[in-house]
Amino acid sequence: MLRLRAICPFSWRAFQFRPFSYEPLIIQMNQCTDEEQIFDLIERNKATLSERQVGCAFNILWQLQQQKTSLLKNVEYVRDHPQFLTLYNLTANKFKLMNDDTLVKVLYITQQFDVNVLSVFSSCLADQHLYFSPLMGKIADIVHKNLETIQDLRPLSVLMVNISSLISRYFREQLVNKTELLFDTTDSSEVDIARRTVQFLRNVKYNYLPLLERCNKVFLSNVNHLDLDSISKILSLYKFLQFHNFEFVSMAKKRLTEMIPLFDHPASFVKLFVALGPIAGPEEKKQLKSTILLMSEELTSQQALAVLEAMEEMESRNSHLIKKIASVLHKHLDTFKPTELLKIIQALSFLHFQSKELFVKLRELLLSYLKISVIPSEISILVRAISMIPSPHLDAVGLSRIEAVLPQCNLSDLNGFVTSVLTWIQYSHMYLGSITGKQLKLLQKLDHYGHQRLQQSNDLDLLWEELKFFKGEWLPESLLEETIATLQRLMEEINYKNVAGIASFISRTNYLSTLLLDRIASVVIQQIEKIHPFAILAIIFPFSILNYDPPQRDEFFGICMQHLNSYLGVLDPLMLVFLGFSFATLEYFPEDLLKAIFNIKFLARLDSQLEILPSSLNTRAQFRLMELNRSVCLECPEFQIPWFHDRFCQQYNKDIGSMNGAQQQIYKMLAEVLGGINCVKASVLTPYYYTVDFECILDKRKKPLPYGNHNITLGQLPEMHWKSNTQIVGSRLPPGAERIALEFLDSKAFCKNIPHIKGKSAMKKRHLEILGYHVIQIPHFEWNSMALSTKDARMDYLRERIFREGKS
Repeated sequence: MLRLRAICPFSWRAFQFRPFSYEPLIIQMNQCTDEEQIFDLIERNKATLSERQVGCAFNILWQLQQQKTSLLKNVEYVRDHPQFLTLYNLTANKFKLMNDDTLVKVLYITQQFDVNVLSVFSSCLADQHLYFSPLMGKIADIVHKNLETIQDLRPLSVLMVNISSLISRYFREQLVNKTELLFDTTDSSEVDIARRTVQFLRNVKYNYLPLLERCNKVFLSNVNHLDLDSISKILSLYKFLQFHNFEFVSMAKKRLTEMIPLFDHPASFVKLFVALGPIAGPEEKKQLKSTILLMSEELTSQQALAVLEAMEEMESRNSHLIKKIASVLHKHLDTFKPTELLKIIQALSFLHFQSKELFVKLRELLLSYLKISVIPSEISILVRAISMIPSPHLDAVGLSRIEAVLPQCNLSDLNGFVTSVLTWIQYSHMYLGSITGKQLKLLQKLDHYGHQRLQQSNDLDLLWEELKFFKGEWLPESLLEETIATLQRLMEEINYKNVAGIASFISRTNYLSTLLLDRIASVVIQQIEKIHPFAILAIIFPFSILNYDPPQRDEFFGICMQHLNSYLGVLDPLMLVFLGFSFATLEYFPEDLLKAIFNIKFLARLDSQLEILPSSLNTRAQFRLMELNRSVCLECPEFQIPWFHDRFCQQYNKDIGSMNGAQQQIYKMLAEVLGGINCVKASVLTPYYYTVDFECILDKRKKPLPYGNHNITLGQLPEMHWKSNTQIVGSRLPPGAERIALEFLDSKAFCKNIPHIKGKSAMKKRHLEILGYHVIQIPHFEWNSMALSTKDARMDYLRERIFREGKS
């Protein structure tokens, strides 16, 4: 209220000294025995009513309401009375003059009669950025107490957005459930309600798929009526919530492209650039960049930052435009918040922009913020930003700022500090030739507080909030065992709401916990009807990566696929490809899914989606489709799905041929073991474009056979020495001979905690065996063990693996 009063000091001062001349009217109000008498007084005195009299009128109305036996009927009568609207308008006009107690009472009472009034008041507070004010807290409390009686989603969606900063997890769930109940009663053209619902989910950082899908349907059915502001906002919300919908993005791209000629003002064109740029085609991107370049001198600091972030997402390399935007940012660096400075540094680093003057200024600003900041998350951001600029280092004052807030940090903050400290240590080691004791001591403290935080965790959902955005190497290196132990301790709390998130986290750890994966499978089987189909990919992923079948394998996979069947036509093409590949690594090939993927219509949709994906994700998606195509051809020939990836594989096999140190060592020893360099081939390209580290052929007496052509030299491109991509190996060998593939498996081929081979390596072994190979895998932990510390021991190891295990 202090801020509201500051806006109109003269009115407030006038109220404080107003003569007490309206007391007789308040006495008359207190003597009223029904609503009509109150409304009659309001109508006759509406031109002169004071804020105190308005508050009194509301109070009397509520006292009369509480005396009624038929509450609902009377509420409708009061709410629909014309003088209630007059009272409402008077209240809005005199809002800034009311003291806190009067205003809170008015808010509470008006909500009983009309939730629309409460939503308007909450928006008044939001307009003044009073999201954390006691008054907003009172509004949140009123909504909480009366949630069951609210039947109109329009004002409720406004209230949800405005009170979102103050609600608990339990209240969040109640609001989400209420929204789901009311959504079916909402007109499908209510875009604003759907947008506010998504805004609420973004504010509370809750990627709730059932509501997101329903809101998305509203957007799709009204896409032709969405303007630039709406499309821009929706795309931004989807990006934050990591909700991907190909149909909406495609339609948004079409609508936004049509708008390019319509905007020539920087404010509007920047919004268009940010929304369309990352999903535009090459020609549209060129047009957007050339236009924004002409406007660059007119951009505000925030517009320039928005353009820079969009260029990062677009993977732009237009050096002239980058330089122009950086120049605008440089002029306004003093106006940016710490989070914005971090965004600037991240984008400039990604775009390979270099400017000593700009980065010196950035460093000065970051250090000045660091000296005065007391918020752990902000200090973590500042430290992370400092570690990303050229010549990263931190003085004693900066280190002491970190140490001071460690006891207050959550795991995400601690991880940010660790990433930064490791960067400084690496820089000190490479360029300064020394590592300070203070850096190592700080790293030990960070580990200590990380372990302590995990050991004290007793709520899985709260722990997940700290883990879900985890990045970097600290967790795998220092806290992984403790984190898995904590998850196992709390695993009874895994349910349909958090199962996809926990599964996704396990996928990133490469740690095989059969307890956790069995629990995930059990929850899915028991609660599948409550799990959204969009979440199935995240659930399947760790089983695929870690090559693990739960005890109820067939039931688990079957129920997941059954749950997906009705969604095969609406799932994102990308998601379907990743689903198919994940199932294929687990030797599970649902026919309905494969038919949905391998048809002309779907592949055309996928091509359209690939055009709007970042280059790294685009390439990854194409590889997954190729690998799925290869797997189906080899393992399910009965489906008669053709192999159509020759050209793609030839394009991406140009860099194959080089060997690391261990592989070169094995290559030379194999030549000795097999009787000559011409008896072993390196980097062999097989049908369906697998690359085998080493290949040899043994005749029926287990004697090595020499190759006709001389072997390739190290670093040379491998040759595909079989003529047909689909030809089985044995058909080109002498009778009784066998082709042997030797594969060196480094640490990436195994789970983090045990020597259990991961999904892709296991799949490759299966496929090579189908192609006719006898596959010998050489794990790194065996090759580098003490038992094989001499050349003779390693030679004996190779002989035993080739000549004994090679026997049929």
